[in-house]
Parts: sequence; structure tokens; C-alpha cells
Amino acid sequence: MTDYAPTPEDRFSFGIWTVGWQGVDVFGPGTRPPMPADRAVRKLAEIGAYGVNFHDNDVFDFDASPGERQEKIDAFRKALDETGLVVTTATTNLFGHPIFKDGAFTANDRDVRRFALRKVMDNLDLAAELGAKTYVCWGGREGAESGAAKDVRAALDRYKEAFDVLGAYVADQGYDLRFAIEPKPNEPRGDILLPTIGHALAFIQTLEHADRVGLNPEVGHEEMAGLNYAHGLAQALWQGKLFHIDLNGQTGPRYDQDLRFGAGNTRGAFWVVDLIENSDYSGPIHFDFKPPRTEDDEGVWESAAACMRNWLILRDKVRAFRADPDVQDALRQAKLDELAQPTLAEGEDWRAVRSATADADALGARRTAFEHLDQLALEHLYGVRS
Repeated sequence: MTDYAPTPEDRFSFGIWTVGWQGVDVFGPGTRPPMPADRAVRKLAEIGAYGVNFHDNDVFDFDASPGERQEKIDAFRKALDETGLVVTTATTNLFGHPIFKDGAFTANDRDVRRFALRKVMDNLDLAAELGAKTYVCWGGREGAESGAAKDVRAALDRYKEAFDVLGAYVADQGYDLRFAIEPKPNEPRGDILLPTIGHALAFIQTLEHADRVGLNPEVGHEEMAGLNYAHGLAQALWQGKLFHIDLNGQTGPRYDQDLRFGAGNTRGAFWVVDLIENSDYSGPIHFDFKPPRTEDDEGVWESAAACMRNWLILRDKVRAFRADPDVQDALRQAKLDELAQPTLAEGEDWRAVRSATADADALGARRTAFEHLDQLALEHLYGVRS
């Protein structure tokens, strides 16, 4: 039996805020003490992670003095240097402090918006310095609870303005950084702007620096909206906009559970691994989960290690599924290969199909083998085929 030990080639990364989450929720305080970013780095290295993602305020406090800020950054950098972990990604906390209670880029208050842009630029400097290639933008408080409180069209103007300003900043500084928008439908706001992959893809097309902006879809966020995460990833890949992925577990359209990857919708996780393993995505395999508040420090690292282990287990099952002769036969019966063939042959236009005919009865009665194919996938997932 394989031990499913992660290697750097697996590109597994974690947000500092994931393992550092204290277990705070709306009904009670944290059950674990604060965790310095440098300790998180060292422990993640111990369990085999490759990289880390960080908010600015994961490393230093919102109100840290310049000296305190530099001290924490130096400790973080030292841990990175000593462990060899890579900073794959960075982001800015634009949701924690009360100044952002009505959002950041789309806050009604202009002073808040200007401060938010400066805060992001400060951390873009640090991200570039530490070698990050992707900058995640989650608009957690960009939204509203009541209709009159937010002019959505004006808010989208301001959202676009923010990305245009930040895109120009990155270009002018010569930073090798791309932005990745992370959609979410609700929580903490009642309704969040750019709630799904589709909304974000449409928004990106309006930007002055659209080539620098893509997506960072998260399992739980899409499934909160009742959507198929793997299908959303596929569309982002199709449009060349899948810059990063956030992996966790979710059980249906409820609150954002942030379970370890592979928990919750395991069948969905299987198809996510299948898609990524059989695509040209080359970014980090990033876990954005939260160890439950029931866990102590040991449980934190067990759950983090389980995220990587579950990916590797599912990867083995996906590979066995794709190599299975019965699966390959079922795929042929399903005519999946025909879907990749253009409907019009080279040189044809609409005239070629204007009078197209078909044996509708015969085609309507044709076997699809879809249920057979899906059962084979489940049997691989359940471990009864190898």
C-alpha cells in the first residue's frame, strides 16, 4: 500500500490563515492560540507542503508599527529560507478590520476605497519581493444586505477602477504578477458582487489589463451556489483564465464549511482531480480549508496532511479509471470522441447543414452508456476496481 507521501512536484500549497485559524465562529471565540506565520511555514514544511499563500495580516497585525511589521516579515522570510517553501501566492486582508465593514474597492466611502488600494499596493510590493506569481483578490465584503444601500452599477464601476489601477501599478513596477479573482455568492455579506465563476469571467472582459486578471475558484464557494465546481474550472480553463485553485470540502448549498479537501462532496472532488490531472493547469494545488474548532494543534496538522493525502488517493483512482479498458470502451459507446470533432468540416459553413437530415427515431433510441460510465467511475471511487 502506498504511503501517499507528498513531493515538491505535487505543488501542494496552503494559506497561512488555514492552519493558523483559531476556530473562531459567530457563536464562540477561538479554541486554539494565535499561530505566528513563521511557525506555520515550518510545520507545513514538516508535513511535505511545497508552498504557501499569505494575507498581509497573516504575517503582521493591521496596526503594526513599521518596526513590528519588519520584524514579523524577517521571521517569515527566515522560515521560508530555512525550509525551502515557496511563496506561490499572496493576497490582502480587506475584510477583517471594521474600516472594511462596507467593502473595500466598492465601499460607498471614497476614503475607504483609496486606503484599500494603498494597502493592496503595499502588499503587492512584498508579494513581488518574496517571489509570488499570483495575487488573489477575494471581495468578501464587496456587497450588500439591502437594495438601497448599494448602487450595484456604480459599485461595479469602482470595482473595475480598482483592478485597472492595480493592473497599471503592477505593470509600471515591472512585477511578474497576475491577479486571480475569487468568487463567492454570500457570507459574510448577504450578497457579494461577482458571486460566481461566470460573473467574474464576464467582469474581467471589461478591464484595461484583462490579460493580467483571471480566476481563483474555490470548491465551497461554487457549491454554496449549487454549482458544479469541476464544470466551472473547465470553463475557466477553456477561456485561459484559471490562474489558481482553492480546494476544500463542502456539503451542499449551506454556509462556507471549508472542510478538508475530499470531505463533503467526495464524488465532486474525484472529478476535480480528474479535470486538473488531465489539463494544462500548472499552478499550485492549493488548499483553503479550516481545521474544525474541535481540533487541537495536533489535529490541525493531521487535517492539513489529509488534504494532500486525499488528493493523492483520488489521483491514483482517477488514473486507474482512465486506464481501465472497460472505461475506454464505455467512452467509445458514449461517443465522447465525437464531441471533439467540429460539427462543420473544414471549409463548410451554414449551407452544409441547412438541409441536414437524421434518423431521429434511431438516434433517439441510441444507447448512450452514460449510466454505465458513471457507475464505473463510482466503482473506482469506492475502491472495488483497480
